[in-house]
Amino acid sequence: MPLDHTSAFYEENAETYAKRARSLPKQQLDAFLAGLAPGAAILELCCGGGQDSAYMLSQGFDVTPIDGSTELARQAEALIGRPVGVMLFQELDADSAFDGVWAHASLLHVPRPELPDVFTRIRRALRTGGIIHASFKAGDAEGHDGFGRYYNYPSAEWLSELFANGGWRNIAISESDGGGYDGKPTRWLIVGAQR
Repeated sequence: MPLDHTSAFYEENAETYAKRARSLPKQQLDAFLAGLAPGAAILELCCGGGQDSAYMLSQGFDVTPIDGSTELARQAEALIGRPVGVMLFQELDADSAFDGVWAHASLLHVPRPELPDVFTRIRRALRTGGIIHASFKAGDAEGHDGFGRYYNYPSAEWLSELFANGGWRNIAISESDGGGYDGKPTRWLIVGAQR
């Protein structure tokens, strides 16, 4: 399974990854939070070092952070001072429990054939009218980076079709140039949608 190397990378490099110099995606975070009522319940999928959760908590939101890596969850707990659940996307089993799902640079590791099921699980976890933010590294075919991490590398058209087929509404996809942990220039796809 392609996630073996990906999971191993995050377990073995958790402290370095969590404590790296990273710019908070503040513009995207603020835009996401602006679509929610004050104090809304947010699920953060793959919280990494916990910086985004810390920001959302500081803004008064009720955040439930989870990560697939035990070691990264421990790093995030140290930062935010609250428990971080350890769970894979494929294990998400909540029903109408959240107003928003923040999945910044996380669902890009889900194998393409598993994405429809994962999005169904995320949609079910949201209350009616709930919103999702997700970002992906753009591409045309799945592959691996220099660290051996798996990426699904979707196109905007492919993602749009995936969301539409999953019953999502108000789908908006934007693109931006940026970087990643590997230091290489990256074309990002940013998706917003509503249950």
